[in-house]
Amino acid sequence: MEALKKQASKLREQVARQQQAVLKQFGGYGAYDNVFTDEAEIQQHQRLEKLFTSTRAAKHFQRDIVRGVEGYIVTGFKQVETGTKLSEGSKKYGAENTCTSGSTLSKAAMCISKAWYQMEKERKEMLSSLGQVAESLRAMVMGAPLEDARHLAQRYDRIRQEAEAQAVEVSKRQMRARESPGNGDIYSKLEGAESKLRELKSNMGRLGKEAVVAMASVEADQQRTTLEKLITVVKCERAYHQKVLQILEQLEKEMVSERQRVEGAPLPVMLDSAAPPSYEEINGMHESPTISQPIKTMEYFLAEVIQSFQAESDVELDLSVGDFLVVRKLSSNGWAEGECRGKAGWFPSDFIERRERVLASKLAHVF
Repeated sequence: MEALKKQASKLREQVARQQQAVLKQFGGYGAYDNVFTDEAEIQQHQRLEKLFTSTRAAKHFQRDIVRGVEGYIVTGFKQVETGTKLSEGSKKYGAENTCTSGSTLSKAAMCISKAWYQMEKERKEMLSSLGQVAESLRAMVMGAPLEDARHLAQRYDRIRQEAEAQAVEVSKRQMRARESPGNGDIYSKLEGAESKLRELKSNMGRLGKEAVVAMASVEADQQRTTLEKLITVVKCERAYHQKVLQILEQLEKEMVSERQRVEGAPLPVMLDSAAPPSYEEINGMHESPTISQPIKTMEYFLAEVIQSFQAESDVELDLSVGDFLVVRKLSSNGWAEGECRGKAGWFPSDFIERRERVLASKLAHVF
């Protein structure tokens, strides 16, 4: 008889385990006393599961953004360091170096130095703003609201598992009560199991509601904050590149202007407009119909040749880059008259630059 009782007990436990397996297979619903068949509780449980998954995915995304931005900042400051060194090197060259053919490269170096300094300054400001974005998201990933909400959800899940196990226990005791009617001890234990189940159900419902409210609040904050920070990143990048573009456009304009100034106007166009006047015409020895532009007589000044010129007549003067000469007359048709290396003649006025001071060693080659 005792053996039969033990066998029956084993069968009951096996059936209980099978019931538990069936409950888990169908999401844990359908247990004793409608504990998991209440529609509101089912919807609450499903929503909490979705919220838990959503907030976890958003947390991982925020963490990825933080890591990416931090890596970008580290790389950016290395670029700032490199750009600053280039700026300083260009400034040093522009301030300390000149060449015999002029100061064009020195001027360009100073322009580039200024532009690089401005660009790296803009880059540092952008990186500073990105650092604030990373810090804000990092605080949210590690913040209390998310952790507290997740703890509530985990507590709810544990109580729900306890309620599932307790429902199975109640089912087992009900079966024993039916098998042994009138047994007071069995009925007493059944009442205790049912009381515990009701308490678990009450706690589960309360915690479930609290967890849903907390998780929903965290999810909304995650979505809103993450989107705002991504927009901030885009705005920072956009503002930086716009400012850099303005700096580069201004730099290109200055350098192209300097190059055009050095190269001067095309020689054929200038020569077609008018020929250089002769010495006899300038000195009033006889009038010539070829002079259609007035001659401007002015105080003599020293000039440096910035572009070579090959004389094509006996009234023109050969010029070499780096030569210094005395300019005595300027014509409004683009020609100038002066003396260099003991010879006098006409040459294009765009091929020279006025100099206020000249080294004494250079003056020895003027006359």
